[in-house]
Amino acid sequence: MAALISGIQQLGVGVPNVYEAFDWYREAFGMDIPIFDDEATAELMLPYTGGEPRKRHAILALNIDGGGGFEIWQYKGRTPLKPEFDVLAGDLGIFSGKIKSHNVQKTHSDLSANPKVNVLCDVQKDPNGTEHFFVKDPYGNIFQIIASNSWFRSKFRTTTGGSFGAILGSSDIDKSIAVYKEILGYDTVVYDKTGTFEDLASLPGGNHSFRRVMLRHSKPRVGSFSRFFGPSEIELIQVLDRTPNKIFKDRFWGDLGFIHLCYDVKKMDELQAICENLGHPFTVDSANSFDMGEAAGRFSYIEDPDGTLIEFVETHRMPVVKKLGWFLDLQKRPVEKPLPDWMLKALAFNRVKG
Repeated sequence: MAALISGIQQLGVGVPNVYEAFDWYREAFGMDIPIFDDEATAELMLPYTGGEPRKRHAILALNIDGGGGFEIWQYKGRTPLKPEFDVLAGDLGIFSGKIKSHNVQKTHSDLSANPKVNVLCDVQKDPNGTEHFFVKDPYGNIFQIIASNSWFRSKFRTTTGGSFGAILGSSDIDKSIAVYKEILGYDTVVYDKTGTFEDLASLPGGNHSFRRVMLRHSKPRVGSFSRFFGPSEIELIQVLDRTPNKIFKDRFWGDLGFIHLCYDVKKMDELQAICENLGHPFTVDSANSFDMGEAAGRFSYIEDPDGTLIEFVETHRMPVVKKLGWFLDLQKRPVEKPLPDWMLKALAFNRVKG
């Protein structure tokens, strides 16, 4: 059995206050279902935490309409650092998280009316003609709100869903594509354009010259959560007329900003062999089931050619309805079969209401 990728499980976001950030993402993006809320010590991330275990507090939050979640992540006992420079479009790493919307114009109107949200521009169109716009959260993180027609639920509670991908800075797109195509399955080039772009002009550094490559996957994702997470896309951008900085230069994983992009997977051993054969071995591997409070699983990390962290999680246990003590053992289920919709919809009973 080959390795399986069910979709983007979550985008990791380092913040100074985990509960404050959860409330903001809940209100702005409908990310109001905490799958776990866990304080522990990150003992296995030593290559990225200065060689020392670090205490942290993390919440994994989802939007019931579908898409990936956010892992909202806060250091405990250490003040998280921000970059020592202004992060510009094309800097190396995760520059922007993508949030899907079923009505971009309505989302733009709603968020513009929210004084807590910094809307950076009017609705734009990318080189493929897809409507989108950018917003900034209170911590300086930039999110792209982008149109999508793929949803877990058709009775929309909000105009936005969950994580839909990311915009990643690359120093050499031709090298980067190998990771995103051969390992993550983004085998379709939607566009490959070079120049200056009106739809990026509102971004810091957005007036520079770029090569932009949009990647999607031609095959539907499979596995337990594939129907919930749905399809996703990756946009690689390479700035051509300045030397980019590495976004996490001289900082730790978990410091402020987008810390990783995480995929839900099955058959981790097979995936490890694929990564090694392509020259991107696991740099971190929990090897066995790792307890995350209310959930458990095996996790690992690789780096793309610019050091951007990609996480893989093989979920072993997760709560469905916490109040009823209903937990799901995924190790006893067929790896390719999606979970029933009714079971995933039951996650809505865990919603935190404003």
